[in-house]
Amino acid sequence: MAKVLPRSHSRAAAVQALYQALVNGQELAKDELDFVTAENSEKMDKKYFTILVEGVSKEIETLDAELAFAVDRNLSEIDPVESSVLRLAVYEFIHRPEVPYRVVLNEAVELAKAFGGEKGHKYVNGVLDKMGSKLREAEYKESKARRKKS
Repeated sequence: MAKVLPRSHSRAAAVQALYQALVNGQELAKDELDFVTAENSEKMDKKYFTILVEGVSKEIETLDAELAFAVDRNLSEIDPVESSVLRLAVYEFIHRPEVPYRVVLNEAVELAKAFGGEKGHKYVNGVLDKMGSKLREAEYKESKARRKKS
């Protein structure tokens, strides 16, 4: 079994925090963030977790506007887990260029499998594939070309 990396744990905790804020209809309070990080403190990169949660929270309107390019309905109609995963991934596409396109996509699909509905990961994969073509065009084309060769 593969070892789960600290940033993977950070993403999982971030999705949980973003989901909690979304279903409660409020911004995340510091004590809620502390609770999420305490549960995962040994395993995760706390700094990366904070960057992700604060970044997504601050830029939610921009992220939602970007997602409108690829979703087939209003984000409020998408399962809260999947919308949290999508927002997180789009944030990473835009603001974390050092994280490869395929890593962002694969991590998001795995998070949707772990926390989302039965087929939610397929929806996440499709939306992020479209988003990758827009936000990470060069990496996207290179990835597709590599996959065709194999």
